[in-house]
Amino acid sequence: MKNRIISTIAALLTITISLFLPVIVQAVPKTLVYSWSGNVGPLNPHLYSPNQMFAQSMVYESLVRYGSDGQVIPWLAESWEVSADGCDYLFHLRKGVFFSDGTPFDALAVKKNHDAVLANAKRHTWLGLIDKIKETKVIDTYTVKLVLTEPYYPLLYDMSLARPMRYLSPSALPKSGNSADDIKAPIGTGPWTLAESRLGEYDLFKRNDRYWGKKPAIDRILVKVIPDHNTRAMAFATGEVDLIYGEDQISLDTFDRFKNDPRYTTAISPPMATRALAINSKRGPTRELAVRQAIQHAVNKEAIVKGIFLNTEIKADTLFWPNKPYCDLDLPPYEYNPGKSEQILEQAGWQKTHGPFRTKDKKNLTVDLCFTGNNALEKTVAEVLQADLKNVGIQANLIGEEADSLSRRQKGGNFNLIFNGTWGSPYDPHAYCSSMRVPSHADYQAQSGLSMKEEIDRKIGLTLSSTDQEKRHLLYREILSTLHNQAVYLPISYTTEILVHGKKIHNVSFGPTLHEIPFATMSIQ
Repeated sequence: MKNRIISTIAALLTITISLFLPVIVQAVPKTLVYSWSGNVGPLNPHLYSPNQMFAQSMVYESLVRYGSDGQVIPWLAESWEVSADGCDYLFHLRKGVFFSDGTPFDALAVKKNHDAVLANAKRHTWLGLIDKIKETKVIDTYTVKLVLTEPYYPLLYDMSLARPMRYLSPSALPKSGNSADDIKAPIGTGPWTLAESRLGEYDLFKRNDRYWGKKPAIDRILVKVIPDHNTRAMAFATGEVDLIYGEDQISLDTFDRFKNDPRYTTAISPPMATRALAINSKRGPTRELAVRQAIQHAVNKEAIVKGIFLNTEIKADTLFWPNKPYCDLDLPPYEYNPGKSEQILEQAGWQKTHGPFRTKDKKNLTVDLCFTGNNALEKTVAEVLQADLKNVGIQANLIGEEADSLSRRQKGGNFNLIFNGTWGSPYDPHAYCSSMRVPSHADYQAQSGLSMKEEIDRKIGLTLSSTDQEKRHLLYREILSTLHNQAVYLPISYTTEILVHGKKIHNVSFGPTLHEIPFATMSIQ
């Protein structure tokens, strides 16, 4: 009798647990764990570092979006019309869109955000669109007009960028209306909301239940702060991290090991941007065209691609990957030829009198090669470049610094060679070329010693305002050919992204740009 009672109780418990178990399982949030080298920052949509671009793209959206086929597609704007003179853009906004705090997204919200960006216009001078905007007009609740001072052909591309033309809830703007004065909270219309941040530990994103589009299948994205490559790889191998995604997330040796492990899925993206160095035409020995040309011929790019990047990247011969708009120019490459490099230096008067390095007029042929000190990949490339340059008699002093210090060098011109890659789609080539006209990156300083610098800048301006596609082709050819011939860039390779994940993660793919991770399309089994 006693055994029968116990059996009955056990059966009832089994039935009860089986009834409630599905509810319990469904109540556990589906969380994907990713990692980044630091916290994502305050996520001000209109500012830059320390705001991380992939996280800004999770929270904030744009009127239009750069699609996987290279075309601009409708997003927060359902459609648009352009005036015959190219100076007026009329955007028809998507209805029924709300910010994550419940504030409606409408034409007034668009205007307030545009005005906030323009109030801090000096910070955005790298982007050609900013000084072309005359005003933003509210036509009605869901129609807004962007009025330009002159035509600007890449307007839609600039509107699709990760920053600064993204939209913050008006309720999160400061009293001044200027987002440069800080924001109250990171509140956007995107598929994710920032729920919690712990300095040096993690950032937690939750699905935005007010999202107007298809809601993510994953409930939460936990971004752990892991600065070190090896620690990140170990965390992934032990299951603490679910996904490796992006550039320079783990060592390529480790990626190769994961690639050969059947437990993991791996992939390499198509070329996304260019890994390059800027060469200063206004400082020290690199003021001479001969020295800049000799540097080009001295570097064994194929050996770098094979030995350092393990063939995950492609050798670069030009500043932009030829599949970028207006960039298929068939420019003659600087072939690897140390003998030719030495010949150029000899003819320019740089002699080897004693020791391995050259001199002229009692001055040593010495250059400063600057890189991000905690970037192991840049450091390794810099060391190989140092050896290649020594081989032809050029002494390279390696200077590794924190990212902020390196940025100051770029803007101030305190370098001979400095890492300064392109930004990928949809920035290349128009936005990248536009930024060459101001000292926001290394490009302006690298070109500042060129006698034709003023003409280059003038042609960039003409290109951006031209409504004639054939004229743009011609101008881009002249600009990029001049920069190529003047050897102010040392392209190394066309960069790629990598991804690694386990079997429980599904629908993982590369985004169309370097600055977004398509978490919203991923799912967890």
